[in-house]
Amino acid sequence: MKKHFFTFLIIFITSYVGAQTTVSGVKLDETITVEGKKLVFNGAGTREKWWIDLYVGSLYLPKKSTNGTEVVNSTEMAAIKLDVVSGMVSSEKMMSALDEGFLKSTNNNIEPIKNDIVKFKSFFNEKFKKGDSFTFANVPGTGVVVYKNGVKKGSVDGQNFKKALFGIWLSNNPADKDLKKSMLGM
Repeated sequence: MKKHFFTFLIIFITSYVGAQTTVSGVKLDETITVEGKKLVFNGAGTREKWWIDLYVGSLYLPKKSTNGTEVVNSTEMAAIKLDVVSGMVSSEKMMSALDEGFLKSTNNNIEPIKNDIVKFKSFFNEKFKKGDSFTFANVPGTGVVVYKNGVKKGSVDGQNFKKALFGIWLSNNPADKDLKKSMLGM
C-alpha cells in the first residue's frame, strides 16, 4: 500500500510542477521574467466578440491579487499579455478597440495622456497575425514597456498612462467584465 501511495504522490507532484494553464489553445506560463523581474501568473481569459475568440488576455504580478483597482493603481512591476488567437484581429481593429478602451478607462478624459496614447499606438503599425503575442509591462522607473513576440518595441512613461492602459482590462469600467474576472483569478 505504501508503494502505491508514494507512486501516486510522485506522479501528482510531477504533474503539478510542470502544470501550465491553457486558455483557448494558448499555453500560459506560471511565471514570466520581464526586465529581470519574475512575475507570477494571476489569471487569464478570452476576449470574444460575436462568439469568436479574438485574444487571450493574461495578467502577471509580483504576487497574486483579485483587486483590479489595486493592480491599476500600483506602481509595482506588472504585465498584461495578449495572445492573438484569431486572424480577424488586425492592427486597425486593435487601434479602434484601444481608443474605445482608453475612453472607458479614463471616463472620457484622455486629454492628459493623449500624446502617450499616440506613442503607444505607434508600436502597433506592423500587420497582426494569429499567434502574435503582445506584452505590456509596467516597469518602475521606465514606464510601460511594450513587446511584440518578445521583441521590445518601445516604452511610454507615466503612471497616469499605466493606469489608463491597465484600466482597459481591470478598471471598474473594463472592456470585458468576464475577461477582467478571469484575469483577476476570480
